[in-house]
Amino acid sequence: MRLVQCLRSKLKDFSNFPKEYVERSKRQVYFETPRARNYLPRTVERKKFRYTTNRPWTAQFRQQNMPGTIRKKVFVTPTEEWGYFRGDRVEVLVGKDKGKQGFITQVINERNWVICEGLNWHYRTVAAEKGFPGILIKSEAPLDVTKDIRLIDPSDLQGCEWEWRYTEEGEMVRVSTRTGRLIPIPESNNQTHDYRAKAAYIERAKDTTASVVEEITFEPKLCTFEMDIMEEMGIKEERIPKKSYWY
Repeated sequence: MRLVQCLRSKLKDFSNFPKEYVERSKRQVYFETPRARNYLPRTVERKKFRYTTNRPWTAQFRQQNMPGTIRKKVFVTPTEEWGYFRGDRVEVLVGKDKGKQGFITQVINERNWVICEGLNWHYRTVAAEKGFPGILIKSEAPLDVTKDIRLIDPSDLQGCEWEWRYTEEGEMVRVSTRTGRLIPIPESNNQTHDYRAKAAYIERAKDTTASVVEEITFEPKLCTFEMDIMEEMGIKEERIPKKSYWY
């Protein structure tokens, strides 16, 4: 289960953004106490967001989650084991494309959604203004992994049920329950905006090298920043500080 959770968290990181950046970009603070000594640290902020096809770090996501926006509640079926990744070949079970197969191009696991290339699409109008009717474009609508799609067995290219199992080496893999064939996770799932394969990435001049990241340079000490500077410069403090009292 731990590996499944790690794979699921990886789905949110396909843009190579740190988790801190994603959380900071979607944060909405309604009230925050001043950061002063006579105030307790208290923050009132939004906890529940409406997730859509726009990712949490985009301006469109923030616009759809503006304070005061009234939208219908969304109920998501909980999934214990997530097993759909970018590049997977799946079969559509509903709609006008029922029975067709395609490849997953985007995963939105907050809503149990996947978007398949060229499937479940519709026309929508963009850039419409008062004197301009807009432009029609094809847009793929999301599919629910709990009821709208199923994985394809690579042995016969037919839809199948699957489950997580362990190999003799202890690795967790997806297996077709109908044929027992392994369903490997596609290599395209590891692609990001920075590289198609992690091993093929070339370090740039401004990149932090792996040797520096692996080296531990921080030493925990019971001293302040000012005391560290004084120690580096050889300054010795011989004055006795005045006593202070806190109530």
